[in-house]
Amino acid sequence: MSDTSFSPLIPPIASIDDAAFRHQVQQLLDNKTKPLGSLGLLESLALRIACILGSTQPRLVDPQMVVFAADHGLVAQGVSAYPADVTWQMVGNFLAGGAAVSVLSRQHGVALNVVDCGVARDFEPQADALPPGAPRLWLRKIAPGTQDSSLGPAMTMAQCEAAIANGRALLQALPGNALLLGEMGIGNTSSASLLLARLCNLDVETVTGAGTGLSGEGVARKAAVLRRVLARHADVQEPLAVLAAMGGLEVATMVGAVLQAALERRVIVVDGFITSAAVLVASRLQPAVLERCVYAHRSGEPGHSHLLAALQAQPLLDWQLRLGEGSGAALAWPLLESACAMLRDMASFASAGVSTQSNA
Repeated sequence: MSDTSFSPLIPPIASIDDAAFRHQVQQLLDNKTKPLGSLGLLESLALRIACILGSTQPRLVDPQMVVFAADHGLVAQGVSAYPADVTWQMVGNFLAGGAAVSVLSRQHGVALNVVDCGVARDFEPQADALPPGAPRLWLRKIAPGTQDSSLGPAMTMAQCEAAIANGRALLQALPGNALLLGEMGIGNTSSASLLLARLCNLDVETVTGAGTGLSGEGVARKAAVLRRVLARHADVQEPLAVLAAMGGLEVATMVGAVLQAALERRVIVVDGFITSAAVLVASRLQPAVLERCVYAHRSGEPGHSHLLAALQAQPLLDWQLRLGEGSGAALAWPLLESACAMLRDMASFASAGVSTQSNA
């Protein structure tokens, strides 16, 4: 754990593991009107959410999708199939309601928040009063993107810490008991691969994929660039220092949001590769963060399977999604609602007057 893990920036986060409460919830599940364990992983999900919220009658209220957006200086090295301008253009698409995460969030009644953490374009502030259900833009820019991490640190430590503080403050301003993580930043699969390779001591080539659609040649070129970045920062090992050297402003802001959400015992719905990388960093600062996480899906990015293994995570979906944005988290959201409804509302054998299994 980092020496800064108990600084004012990084709040101490206690474990919520409670064997007696877990047993109580498991007993409730086992006595529902169904064969034992017959709802499979839905039961495991209900148990996890109940333990996070500390309630045998869990309700998910005012869920908040937060899409953290920023640009990456490393894009100058040709690590993405798309130009950096796509970051700010997609922010506009999120706010206009046309992106996948916009559509899915709207469908499921999840509030959509878009955060300018470090986009290389300025946005006009929104009006104070927005139409019901309209996406909200939060201006929390630290800088217009990171520096090129192949030439030096992506962020100064002051920038990294300011981004984490922004993430924590943002969560404190949002209602509800569930945070759905999303992101946007051309080049951020490179950042996620770097964080994973360094923090988990993995070969960067095995955790580097096509991102937004690189060819095989492009992936090889990307991996070579990432090797240079890791070599340049070979002496950087401590989690916050790794984040500053090779991370993104959206990732650092997300780390702060994850820490605050965990502190408040919100359910944290983790989307894909980049959001999982932010959770990895947060968990190296405060391991109990992982007790509050539900993993929406396994990404088509090759590094994500390695990252999920490092987090000992079991994703809900395995559909080869690799869009990002928080689209997988929004897609998986109804499963969380179903898990809560099943635990809360399904009858027990006793209350329904249904016979239990015989000993035969």
